[in-house]
Amino acid sequence: MSLESAALRRIAPSATIAISAKARALKAAGRDVIALSAGEPDFDTPDNIKDAAIAAIKAGKTKYTDPDGMPELKAAICAKFKRENGLDYKPSQVHVAPGGKPVIYNAFVATLNPGDEVIIPAPYWVSYPDMTLLAGGTPVSVETTAESGFKITPQALEAAITPKTKWLIINSPSNPSGGAYTRAELQAIADVLLRHPQVWVLTDDMYEHLVFDDFEFTTIAQVEPKLYDRTLTMNGVSKGYSMTGWRIGYAAGPEALIKAMGKMISQTTSNPCSISQWAALEALNGPQDFIKPNAKLFQERRDLVVSMLNQATGLHCPTPEGAFYVYPSCAGLIGKTAPSGKVIATDEDFAGELLEAEGVAVVHGAAFGLSPFFRISYATSNDVLEDACARIQRFCASVK
Repeated sequence: MSLESAALRRIAPSATIAISAKARALKAAGRDVIALSAGEPDFDTPDNIKDAAIAAIKAGKTKYTDPDGMPELKAAICAKFKRENGLDYKPSQVHVAPGGKPVIYNAFVATLNPGDEVIIPAPYWVSYPDMTLLAGGTPVSVETTAESGFKITPQALEAAITPKTKWLIINSPSNPSGGAYTRAELQAIADVLLRHPQVWVLTDDMYEHLVFDDFEFTTIAQVEPKLYDRTLTMNGVSKGYSMTGWRIGYAAGPEALIKAMGKMISQTTSNPCSISQWAALEALNGPQDFIKPNAKLFQERRDLVVSMLNQATGLHCPTPEGAFYVYPSCAGLIGKTAPSGKVIATDEDFAGELLEAEGVAVVHGAAFGLSPFFRISYATSNDVLEDACARIQRFCASVK
């Protein structure tokens, strides 16, 4: 008899976490490794947010809160959605959890039955399919193309919808591609969804504040109000506020869905850390003046990485609209031989040989459901990125 449950056997460990762990192990062994695998801003959490957390500790705000978030934070989230997205929500429509992952998982466990399908455009964040499987649903991967900006088209969405479809996930800007949907593209998707009233929408807006080149961020319930009653709009403080370790994600949607998600969290994690909630309250209500300068720095890094990767033999790197990732194609190297003598048959081979030969850790595209590509996180300094990209250029030139 297996110790692992059938549900656990349906999933795989997170590829991004596994590769980051391997890079750390190689560093600990004395290897010169540059890890471009983790999706984490390198900026520190702003001082006003840290000060709010310290003040909360000193004031003794260390007790349980409501399972799905304290009222003060829910009010701030409602104000944020109104101020930045033109969306009206009441606190009873808001769910707060210890990170974005639990928000999504709570929604899926609360709503999915065996056989229910979740449409997931590929490339996708690695956790979407596995969380669907854990919740008992069926992930339906829909491949996109670099030519479409790695975004699902209305035609592809229409073809993927069946009577069993329960959810569509939209991640904009995207992890791993950085692709972001324009208002017109979201409206075209909304037009399809309006013909299929059984399909709910989970829009993962975690990278909302990291968009470039005057791109206008919009979210689907804002673009098409008729979808308001079947949209879960998810966000968090991890990326835009450099608060990954604080573990606060949040979402807003119809009261019945939020109530079901609250039931789920009440029997699992219960409330997010009270101190992190007070810090998130300050993040949302406090000064926002650092967000645009940070985004500008990320844009400069994007431009550096895209330029250098497009000078590498066999690689092609599209220019993304946001987040802090690029998703280059390594198709030009598939079938060729690495300096070790190994034939590069897949993007996983490419990533493995690159790590061994040059000490650069990237995540292979198969982990995100679309090959032959790989993901680079450029959330690090220009000097490190220049060094890493020079190593990638050198490796690609050595592949014959």
